[in-house]
Amino acid sequence: MNAPASHEEEEDHGEVFLDESDIIQEVVIDDEDLPHAVDEEGSDDEFVDDADDSVHTFTGHTGEVYTVACSPIDAMLVATGGGDDKGFMWKIGRGDFAQELTGHKDSVSSLAFSADGQLLASGSFDGLIQIWDISSGNLKCTLEGPGGGIEWVRWHPRGHLVLAGSEDSTVWMWNADRGVYLNMFSGHGASVTCGDFTPDGKIICTGSDDATMRIWNPKSGENIHVVRGHPYHTEGLTALALSSDSTLALSGSNDGSVHIVNIATGKVVNSLVSHSDSIECIGLAPSSPWAATGGMDQKLIIWDLRQSSPRSICEHEDGVTCLTWIGTSRYVVTGCVDGRVRIWDSLLGECVRTFTGHTDAIQSLSVSANHEYLVSVALDNTARVFEIAEYH
Repeated sequence: MNAPASHEEEEDHGEVFLDESDIIQEVVIDDEDLPHAVDEEGSDDEFVDDADDSVHTFTGHTGEVYTVACSPIDAMLVATGGGDDKGFMWKIGRGDFAQELTGHKDSVSSLAFSADGQLLASGSFDGLIQIWDISSGNLKCTLEGPGGGIEWVRWHPRGHLVLAGSEDSTVWMWNADRGVYLNMFSGHGASVTCGDFTPDGKIICTGSDDATMRIWNPKSGENIHVVRGHPYHTEGLTALALSSDSTLALSGSNDGSVHIVNIATGKVVNSLVSHSDSIECIGLAPSSPWAATGGMDQKLIIWDLRQSSPRSICEHEDGVTCLTWIGTSRYVVTGCVDGRVRIWDSLLGECVRTFTGHTDAIQSLSVSANHEYLVSVALDNTARVFEIAEYH
C-alpha cells in the first residue's frame, strides 16, 4: 500500500532536484537504483523504472522471496516464502494482517494449498514440510524423511496427500490429515527438481537433474516407466506440466528442449524445439490444446500441441523465469529477470500489459481464486499484487 507522503520524505535520504511541474508521483529513491536509472536514460520505455503499478506490496520478508501461492477458495489469501527462512500468510488489501509461518531453519522453497483450501504445505531447504491449518492458522504437523532440501511440494487433486521432491534424489508422500509417511519413491540419481500427481490422482510423474522423468504408481511405489536417452533430454529437467486428461507430460530442461511424453507408455511422442537456452517454466492452457514455455533465451513461446509448432514467439528484455495462465482465458502472464510482469494475448502473441514495481528478478507468480489479482514475488524481498480483472 502507498505510504503517506510525510513518511516517504522521512525515508528518503537522497536529494532529488525537480521543478514542481515535473512531479508526477512521489516515490522513495533507493541510492543503488540511481546509476541503473542513468544507464537506461536513453530509452523512454526504461525511464519509468520507478513507477509502481501494484495495488498492494507485502514487505514482511527480510530476504529474497522465492515462492507464492494464492488460496483456491479465499480470493484475498496469499502465502509467500523466501530466503529469510520464513513463510507468511497475508491478505490482499489488508496491510494490518499477516501471520508468520515459523519453524523452518532454511529457505522456504515451495508453498502449496490443498485443493479444498483447508491446508497449506510449506517446504524448505531444511528438508522439512510443515502443514498449516488455514481456519485456525495453527501448525497441524511437521512431515520428515528427506535427507536433503525440499525442491517442490504438491497436493493430491482430491485428498490431503502431500508429495514432495528432494535434493537427495528421493520423492516422498504423506497423509497430511494424520501426519504419517505413506511412501518413498527412490530411483532418481540426482535432485528431483519437478513433479506432480496427474489430475486424475492415479499416477505420479517426477523429473530430475539426472535428465530422466520417472512415472510411478502412488499406492505401490512401483516405478512404472523411466524416460531417458535419445530422443529425450540430455541435461537436467527444470519444469513439468501434466495435461488435464492425465495422458501427457510436458517436460523442459537445461538443454533448452521440451518433450511430450505419453504417460501410459513412457514414450516420447513429440518434441518442441525452438528455445536456445534453458527452459524455466511450462504451462498448459486449461481450455485449449496449447502450451506456453519460458526460457533464459528471453522468449515465451506459445505452442499449438496438435501441430507441435510455435503459434507465436514473445520476446522479452531478459530471461523468463515463471509463467501462469489466467484461469481459462486466452491470457498468459510471465515473470522476468528484468523485474517486469507481462500479460500476453496468446491468440495474437502480443504483450497487452507490462506491470512495473519490482526492482529485481521475478521468482514466482500466482493468480487469485477470483482471477482478479495477480501476485508476484521477487529477489527484491517483496510480493506485489496487480489488478488483472480485465483479462479473464
